[in-house]
Order: sequence, then structure tokens, then C-alpha cells
Amino acid sequence: MPTMNARVATNDPGRLINRLCKHFRHKIEAEWTATDGRLAFSIGECRLEAANRELLMRCQSPTGTELEELGQVVASHLIRFAGDEVDKVHWQTASA
Repeated sequence: MPTMNARVATNDPGRLINRLCKHFRHKIEAEWTATDGRLAFSIGECRLEAANRELLMRCQSPTGTELEELGQVVASHLIRFAGDEVDKVHWQTASA
């Protein structure tokens, strides 16, 4: 299954996990704690993890096209919720 990962520098990764999951829970299945989260979209899944001043994200989808769309959705919302702390997400793709 196609996979992509990103590491985003942030002062409070747990806050961003909370904001993303709370936002998406109205539309999709979303689970989270203070240190990790899972977003289950119809086109794939994104796992979130708070590390030392980083938000780690791992997305998987059945196809490369769906993976690209999933990455764009997650990244655009993260950028919006992070304020001026995050202005771009750099995804690294790989085969899982």
C-alpha cells in the first residue's frame, strides 16, 4: 500500500493533533490522545504522533492518486490550524 511520511517542526505537536482530530471527527472516524492520533478517511488513513518538538505523520492509501489527495487534505488543514508555525508540509513517499 502506498505510504508517505512527514516530520513537521512545532512547539506543541499534541495541540496540533488535538485540533486536527477534533476538526475531522465531524466528518470521519478520528481517535486521539495527547500524543497520537488516527484519521480514517474513505481514501486512506493518517496516523499522527507527537515527538520532541515534532509532529510525525504517516499516511497510507490504496492508490498513489488517493495518497496524494489524502496528503493534500491533511497538509492544508494542518497549515491552517498551525497559524504561522507551519507553512509547508514536505512529504516523503515510499512503498509499504
